[in-house]
Amino acid sequence: MITIRIWVYDGILASGVAGPIDVLNAANHLSAREVAHSRHPSPMFTWRVESLDGGPVKAASGQSISVDGKIDPRKRADAILITAPFFSNMDEFIGRRKQLNALSSALRRQSEAGAVLAAYCTGNYLLAEAGLLDGRVATTHWATAADFARRYPRVELRASEILTAQDRIISGGSVTSYLNLAVRLVETFAGEKLAAMTAKSLLIDMNRTSQASYAKLLDEHGHADPLVARAQQRMEATLQQGFRLSELAEWLAVSERTLNRRFKLAVGLAPLTYLQNLRIEVAKQLLESRPIGLEVVSQRVGYGDLSTFRQLFKRKTGLSPSEYQMRFARTSITDDTESKSHSFLD
Repeated sequence: MITIRIWVYDGILASGVAGPIDVLNAANHLSAREVAHSRHPSPMFTWRVESLDGGPVKAASGQSISVDGKIDPRKRADAILITAPFFSNMDEFIGRRKQLNALSSALRRQSEAGAVLAAYCTGNYLLAEAGLLDGRVATTHWATAADFARRYPRVELRASEILTAQDRIISGGSVTSYLNLAVRLVETFAGEKLAAMTAKSLLIDMNRTSQASYAKLLDEHGHADPLVARAQQRMEATLQQGFRLSELAEWLAVSERTLNRRFKLAVGLAPLTYLQNLRIEVAKQLLESRPIGLEVVSQRVGYGDLSTFRQLFKRKTGLSPSEYQMRFARTSITDDTESKSHSFLD
């Protein structure tokens, strides 16, 4: 019997506990069906939900989550599943040093004992804090990727990927990757056949391999540099036009070198890269909300050559414009949607 210990604490997402348990339970039922010679086969997987003090924890939603016992790093486990905290500011989570140190120590002990460690979304911060991701590949939620990379430069971060695996550590990306992560645990311990059956029975898409199509390429104007803010506003207002850094610098009455340096400091991107991301973000909004042809979209975001637009869009999102539109376009589109203005376009 495979023992999975699910470690929880205050502030996690409740679905990150129930979802993986549902996957393991489904795997048990499907496995039992395959064992025709036994009326009462033993379940393949067993699990325990555990907290540091053995008491219930409160999810981010306020929901109380009961547990089966206390985290004991000396107790045997085939795998530890680390649930993810739901924090808009990870500084608050990292600041809980007593909790963080206790979990880190327990994770290192289980790793040394040979357990598979599995984390998803912001739960990967726990593995990184324990030093277990140093020199290894990992992923995390796309929205926290920049913060994660800054905090843990020794981790080989692959933020676009849904799952990574190396040295008995499985890392999941965005929130619902806990389903993919749980199926990967089934595959690890019970084989591809049962994992595929489980994924199909629960309609879990194991073919999604990238977060790129979900990622937002730009943050809001969250900086204090008025020069860069003016440059961003100018780019938005002239999106359909060609771009030359020299012309933008002249309009702002600064040198190209100054503009480039200030832009990188404020935004973390060169002006041209920022403009490319801006154009793709607007194109995504158009493809999601309007019954509009690709050539029109390409022209509205400043690309006269459709082939160039397609190549850049796929490089940035992992999908072609047509694939993106099929996946994310809202079905309630009406004819008057086209007449509604967009702040970047009209």
